[in-house]
Amino acid sequence: MPSWSRLSFALATFVLAPAVSLSAPAPATKPTTAARPSSRSPKQYTIDQFMKTTDVLGASFSPDEKRVLFTSNQTGVFNVFSVPVAGGKPTQLTRSTTDATFAVGYFPKDERVLFSRDQGGNELTHLYVRTPDGQEQDLTPGDKHRATFHGWSHDGSAFYVQSNEREPGAMDVYRYDARTYARTLFFQNDGGYAVGAVSPDEKWLSLDKPNSLADGDVHLYNVATKELKHLTPHKGTATWKSATFDPASTALYLLTNEGTEFTRVVRYVLATGKLEEVEKADWDVEYTTLSRKGAWRVTGFNEHGRIVIRVHDVKAHKPLALPRLPGGAITDVVLAPSEKRMAFYVNGDRSPPNLHVYDFATKKTTRLTDTLSPDIDADDLVDSEVVGFPSFDGLKIHAVLYKPHQATPENKLPALVWAPGGPGQGTYRGYLGFIQYLVNAGYVVLSVNNRGTAGYGKTFFTADDQKHGREPLRDLVESRKYLASLPYVDGSRVGIFGASYGGYQTLSALAFHPDAFDVGVDVFGISDWLSALKELPPVAFRDALYQEVGNPETQEEMLRAVSPLFHAEKIRKPLLVIQGANDPRVKKAQSDAIVQAVRRNKVPVDYMVLENEGHGFSTKKSEADTSVRIREFLDTHLKNAPVPAPPKN
Repeated sequence: MPSWSRLSFALATFVLAPAVSLSAPAPATKPTTAARPSSRSPKQYTIDQFMKTTDVLGASFSPDEKRVLFTSNQTGVFNVFSVPVAGGKPTQLTRSTTDATFAVGYFPKDERVLFSRDQGGNELTHLYVRTPDGQEQDLTPGDKHRATFHGWSHDGSAFYVQSNEREPGAMDVYRYDARTYARTLFFQNDGGYAVGAVSPDEKWLSLDKPNSLADGDVHLYNVATKELKHLTPHKGTATWKSATFDPASTALYLLTNEGTEFTRVVRYVLATGKLEEVEKADWDVEYTTLSRKGAWRVTGFNEHGRIVIRVHDVKAHKPLALPRLPGGAITDVVLAPSEKRMAFYVNGDRSPPNLHVYDFATKKTTRLTDTLSPDIDADDLVDSEVVGFPSFDGLKIHAVLYKPHQATPENKLPALVWAPGGPGQGTYRGYLGFIQYLVNAGYVVLSVNNRGTAGYGKTFFTADDQKHGREPLRDLVESRKYLASLPYVDGSRVGIFGASYGGYQTLSALAFHPDAFDVGVDVFGISDWLSALKELPPVAFRDALYQEVGNPETQEEMLRAVSPLFHAEKIRKPLLVIQGANDPRVKKAQSDAIVQAVRRNKVPVDYMVLENEGHGFSTKKSEADTSVRIREFLDTHLKNAPVPAPPKN
């Protein structure tokens, strides 16, 4: 199915990034030749055929490690399933027909299951328990707050839950008894911290304090004395984030890019305060985690939008040789409590994620799911290519290109620029069903990592600060020139589309560069930064987002200047707007206002409201309906639009 859930919808996500020079102009990088045959006519697939692909995610081993828990939308709505580690038919455990339900994990000592669910995409998530007899209980009842799972105690006797029930803008931490569900307040979060890790001995809690999207600190909280210690004082812009404690509660692993472009792993020794270098690479470390007893450490690196995994044998001080499997790269590694096996996904451009289990002793890998639609031949899908081009000021911009098989110099095709979400998120590589659906239909797609997106270093990541709607947008405008230079692209038919912050970029392109693109598709996009920023609750990321985008109390004029709503009279190209009625991040009023304003310009405006959705899609039906609406809009206003007559001399 068109995996919108794997595209960017976040409004403010704290991410780190790898490096690119801001100095000399960089030449454009032409795409490499695909390994598979090109210039052929693939079979054309309907949305219903794409929808038969299943999205699966997450993994948790049962206490006896004979089964794995995961989430699947096989039924049309995300639900919880389990499957034997030896392979076999998955068993459906939850049966929601309306609200997306996501597996959290098995209880460490019995077959009870934790899962989460919200209502119609409102993001008021609650945590539930399912007993082996199928009974379900809401552990966090109430209709005005959200609650999220935050990990198990090391001995499995308790688990931690974050909830804002006390104060809407404060995510406190509660400790739940795993047997009785009785709870106690573990940490009252009055400081706007992003909660990190709990030490195995439950004496310490790491707390992250974002100062901006590119700068942050880590504090250490003493649970007994309630004292707080600042671990990462620094000068200049640097990100510090907590990762995990070691099993003995003697050290805290941290991620930082202080003094470097790339994020690396360091270790803070609790007894001495000494910082020790642990791991680095020519890419940013996205995360590092330890197995329960510390035998294995898993690190994920961001390599051009693809997470590359390393599994380290801690005692031997060397990386483990991971199995080489067809269909893509290993992602989302989960280590079993016994440390005898691991679960992971294999994800490729033409192969959606599939769950596997690997046995360390036998070195045997077992595939547990088969997610690609049985109607689709993977050879009819396309591999992505990492490309690059110089922007208006010479800065090299990287992008991911999807070229249809049927695109040739003799058969030039229309093209689309995909604007990334965020601010700060880079493009995602791997199976993206919605992109494949458009490419299969005959659209070249270029997913652009404009300045400010993650994946290319600290300097590149901060290059968009307080510049939204200007320099980052011009990178997208320049991407049209790159597309037009490709011999198989019809340079007279290029559109732009994006979700969340990418939707904002789409609206901005049409308003501030009205001749740059021929159509625009805005999915859940911000049209008015002033109202969006004023409505933010005082949560951890609010001040950081003010630093990134602007402060509505002190920078009203600037925010008006970069908000498409206040310049809607300049939009002259066809526009499709898609909005979730229950969206808590980008309120429906934002889309209502831009649609009403643009319609005054007498240009085609199509408006689609999803009544039971929020900032994303919880059902296959919503994904299918949205995908069809976008395809019909593009076919009408881009692919089949009349070619403009050449100017007369």
